[in-house]
Amino acid sequence: MPASVDELVDLLDLEVIEDNLFRGKQPDTRMQRVFGGQVAAHALVAASRTVPEQYVVHSLHSYFLRPGDTAVPIVYDVDNLREGRSFASRRVLARQHGRPIFAMTLNYQVPEDGLEHQDAMPDVPGPEDCPTLTDVFARRDDGGASEAWVREWAALDVRYAGNSRPGGEIDLPGQPARARLWIRANGELPNDPLQHTAAFTYASDMTLLGASLVPHGTHISSPKMQAASLDHSIWFHRPFRADQWWLYDQHSPSASGGRGLIFASVFTQDGRLVASVAQEGLIRVRD
Repeated sequence: MPASVDELVDLLDLEVIEDNLFRGKQPDTRMQRVFGGQVAAHALVAASRTVPEQYVVHSLHSYFLRPGDTAVPIVYDVDNLREGRSFASRRVLARQHGRPIFAMTLNYQVPEDGLEHQDAMPDVPGPEDCPTLTDVFARRDDGGASEAWVREWAALDVRYAGNSRPGGEIDLPGQPARARLWIRANGELPNDPLQHTAAFTYASDMTLLGASLVPHGTHISSPKMQAASLDHSIWFHRPFRADQWWLYDQHSPSASGGRGLIFASVFTQDGRLVASVAQEGLIRVRD
């Protein structure tokens, strides 16, 4: 996986094959399947490169159909669904070995003024007062998870701001599955807004399923768990930079049938609600 912001920017760039057809490269990784955030970010970039510059993405909705092969490039086919005066829509199908592995629909809008309100940011310690996720994993002594994190996710700076496990830092009665993290790209990104949207989309798939496991005394890297993203949606409310701190306030209202549902609010450090995320994923306990 990318070891620096420069490598992340390079990974999220796409080769143009033909009109509305792109190819994404694969990073050096020990992961057995392609990281979902990588495919989602690639699909976002592919769709955005077919949209006139006055449009800005405001939502995307996606399904993970098959595990991706980390040894083979992924081809992204973009379908122009609509282009109106205010909104535009695109559909992206990602393929490997001649089969679809991922599908995304995106909606774009020409920016305009309108009514404004937002939920308040929760009261949390600042990122400078929170331990890195590497330190948290190292304290758990969970079979090399900290070394794996450094190897695969060095392009991101992630700080642990608490969760709702028994005796944990978050005490919200009736909400047993909540986790908060501060995240940013681990270095400065280019000023292109698409680079920031893509980097955020890449990171947005990284920790959500873990929030659904908080009350169950286990974690994603446990050999007892089979975990995978099934679908993923993002609503972009306000522009922000992915290389500046954003709070990922994650809440799982339900787990059942081997699946966990997670919602997340994304706040900048000055309290602006800039995005909302939803995901359902497989959290199957192995026999």
